[in-house]
Amino acid sequence: MEIFNRNKKIEEINQMSPLTWAYVGDCVYELYIRTKLVDTTRLKPHELHIKSIKYVKAKAQAETLKDIENSLTEEEKEIARRGRNTQTHHIAKNASMQDYMYATAFEALIGYLYLTKQDERLKEILNI
Repeated sequence: MEIFNRNKKIEEINQMSPLTWAYVGDCVYELYIRTKLVDTTRLKPHELHIKSIKYVKAKAQAETLKDIENSLTEEEKEIARRGRNTQTHHIAKNASMQDYMYATAFEALIGYLYLTKQDERLKEILNI
């Protein structure tokens, strides 16, 4: 049984704004990090929160994307590029604009892979 509804056609997903992909990717990545921390540590909830922030903040996500860029396919690089170049009216807090743009690119990639049900590739990228 699939818990989350991912029934959009690929054409519909491709027409979405990269910010929509990033919106979903932000949640997917946060859930991945939280689940991984719960599975691998015995921290209290507040400590889990503090630890997870180290991974999900814009600077960390930007560094993660830069670290994995060479292992991305051309399609994945294009998705990340679209996410990075999308105009946003959001002002970055506690991050440089460049880090914020790269973090958005990373989240867009994660969201796109999730929405298109590329679960094996998503796992590979998250575990790099």
